[in-house]
Amino acid sequence: MKGLDTTRVITAGNNEVNPGNHLFHSGALDVYGFNYHHQNFAPFPDIYPSKKLHISESTSGLMTRGYYEMPSDHMFIRPDSWDKPFDLPIHMCSSYDNCHVPWGSTHEVSWKEVKKYPFVSGLFIWTGFDYLGEPTPFGWPSRSSFFGIVDLAGFPKDVYYMYQSEWTDKPVLHVFPHWNWQEGETVDIWVYYNHADEVELFLNGGSLGSQSKTDSTFHVWWRTEFKPGTLKAVSRKNGKEVLVKEIHTAGEATSLVLTADRQTLAADGTDLSFITVDVVDQYGNIVPDADQLIRFSVEGNGFIAGTDNGDQNDSRSLKALERHAFFGKALVVVQNTGEPGMIRLTATAEGLPAGSMDITVK
Repeated sequence: MKGLDTTRVITAGNNEVNPGNHLFHSGALDVYGFNYHHQNFAPFPDIYPSKKLHISESTSGLMTRGYYEMPSDHMFIRPDSWDKPFDLPIHMCSSYDNCHVPWGSTHEVSWKEVKKYPFVSGLFIWTGFDYLGEPTPFGWPSRSSFFGIVDLAGFPKDVYYMYQSEWTDKPVLHVFPHWNWQEGETVDIWVYYNHADEVELFLNGGSLGSQSKTDSTFHVWWRTEFKPGTLKAVSRKNGKEVLVKEIHTAGEATSLVLTADRQTLAADGTDLSFITVDVVDQYGNIVPDADQLIRFSVEGNGFIAGTDNGDQNDSRSLKALERHAFFGKALVVVQNTGEPGMIRLTATAEGLPAGSMDITVK
């Protein structure tokens, strides 16, 4: 390989990380890549002195956006073994970061181990996005992976904000889950945050106390009895308020709200606008269990390039002109025809007023 390209280092992802690995013995690798095996990070400098390490594949946490399995401090490992069939009545995995494959770990565990050792240069998370195929741990009708930090529709799962709080300078205060449960049900509330010393949580104005992260944790959490109303989180640094986030119990769905990532497209025949459709109540709160069938149509200089909702079990064509909301959200992608003008997108669902949006093509 060096005979063909002397400018770049050579590495490989290795499922076998023991000293007997033939690739390690070959001397061909400039950088060793470990797949999973976080328990083998610590002894690396002693076993492989002067060698460099990166984590070439890690984590394989399993998550469905908007779905939560409690208690959140219980670990769900699925399947039981890589070579055994596995199934559940509901093909979903918890978004609390408490579900992973037996050969992997949670996102927090993987990042904690990488962050702990200065000789580990970084990690590749399996995976950034959900993708078609490998619907581990389930079979049909699951049709896409559960591994992503972001779902197939491009909607962030909750753990996205853990990485945002660790890897960016953007101020973060992310509170989950939603606040629509059965009265009296015990619910676990997690918060990812940064730029603060502590977070205080309030339920309907009453304090549930303050929590702070430690060197080995990346979230704080509370366990409380559900009462409809408002969850309010306040992050503080040195006693001063940094951010405030509220989550409200949503009522019945009353409308569809369309939000485009861009409302002006180039008239080149390929430029796209990704429009999120939220099913909301009269106060604008997303209805977390909304699953209405949403139908899309366009007028003018564009057409619908695709639709999705992030549901790993939705076998409907990605080119379909209709899509069920999944935990209150859906996505439609609009493409221009190559002619300047306007595109009007309309979304309809039974029992709700139509929602529409204009997109300029120039």
